[in-house]
Amino acid sequence: MSIIINRPVAIFYEHPSWFKPLFEELEQRRIPFVRLNASQHHFNPLERDVPYSLVINRISPSAYLRGNGQSIFYATQYIEHLERLGVPVINGLIAQSFEISKTKQLGLLASLGLRFPKSRIVNHVNQILAAAKALKFPVLVKANIGGSGAGITQFDTPESLKKAIFLNQISFGTDQVVLVQEYLAPKDGHIVRVETLNGKFLYAIKVYPTRKSFNLCPADLCEVPAYTNSEACIAEAARNGVKVEKYNPPKQIIEDVERIVKTARLDVGGVEYLLDEHGEPHYYDINALSNFVADAVNIIGFNPYVNLVDYIESRLQPVFHIDHEPEFQREEV
Repeated sequence: MSIIINRPVAIFYEHPSWFKPLFEELEQRRIPFVRLNASQHHFNPLERDVPYSLVINRISPSAYLRGNGQSIFYATQYIEHLERLGVPVINGLIAQSFEISKTKQLGLLASLGLRFPKSRIVNHVNQILAAAKALKFPVLVKANIGGSGAGITQFDTPESLKKAIFLNQISFGTDQVVLVQEYLAPKDGHIVRVETLNGKFLYAIKVYPTRKSFNLCPADLCEVPAYTNSEACIAEAARNGVKVEKYNPPKQIIEDVERIVKTARLDVGGVEYLLDEHGEPHYYDINALSNFVADAVNIIGFNPYVNLVDYIESRLQPVFHIDHEPEFQREEV
């Protein structure tokens, strides 16, 4: 008896190399899959069926940094189409809505009673100074749709912020919305990224940036010349001087993170937080596109892609079938 899959798994993605470990694990287990390039894709809104057993959404808002910004909002339309057809989607429409809105992330944190840096939401450059007056400097101006630390600029004084506004140096990103947010220096010089799978804690890492940086993408080298605050991604820590180490967060942190990802409907995702000078946790980023740290076996002691594909297989169970009927012995009369 053998078990086969009626239709392949589809990986809906845009980054050229982030998902190589996922592809390799699927190939090793002989799970049929197809790659759907979100930056060059089309679909028929009249179709009533698609040839996939399951679709895995892996679209990052940082796509526009690679010239693929068209995939960001398109992904929302395609995922909505898939869900309307009843196709299972890992990190579906609700998760995607949190991935592409830092404002929505803060609203979720507020609804759960969790701390986050004091913030104001702005949709026009002439509102930035008014928003900043309600906050303590330094402040960050952060694109609502970001990724890999892109579009985040720190201003230490009101004067430096006024100068940037005067010189038209504020980027409002793809949806013309920014957050003005108090900068919190992380206690002991590190932030924590907690990864989850199926709503449960998977692992956590401490990240010690080598200099003031907002790029904590763990998947690869994400140097983005257009943003001076970007640096090498933490996944390449061993080769780029960013210290990363395994960490076991307190029970309360794990419970908070699991509440966050369940509310945001993240099947696989990460949450970042830091401790302020008083040791109080502040959550500041929810990642539906959560890239596992590279060299994971040496850093955290296991390969998280094995766990991810285990989860994918569990979601595939309803579409498995037996290729022939089992033989039963008849009872002798």
